[in-house]
Amino acid sequence: MSRPRTYFVALVVALLMLPSLAASAAIRAQQTGSQVSATDAAPFIGDWTLALEGPNGPATMGLAVKAEQEKVSAELSSDAMGTQAITNIAKADKVLVLSYSFTYDGNNVDAVIRLTPAADGKTAAQIDFAGGAYIMTGTATKKEKAK
Repeated sequence: MSRPRTYFVALVVALLMLPSLAASAAIRAQQTGSQVSATDAAPFIGDWTLALEGPNGPATMGLAVKAEQEKVSAELSSDAMGTQAITNIAKADKVLVLSYSFTYDGNNVDAVIRLTPAADGKTAAQIDFAGGAYIMTGTATKKEKAK
């Protein structure tokens, strides 16, 4: 292969990888973000049902977001994965970003949950596993408190 053609191929490969590298950097930045305060997280405090769709079909998960003495934490639960404690919680603009990792088949997997309020009062939900290797999207519905 001629030298100019080799440079061209290398440039094309680098350009194709940029979105993936940028997404990975954004996920790492969100995972290392500062802990959200209970005041900033107030609209998200409570129990949620996540109705998600991924490449392998639909899934329903529970998400409990709570605040105790200004410390915000969460628990994600599903029949398939059990309960996962989440303590790395940040807020980017109006989006609540919950980052955690778990072990699957002996491998550590990073995951990021995003809850994004919409103007219509609904909340979009997304879980990004392994830096975009598997993404589930859908809605988050806050459960009403029992009276």
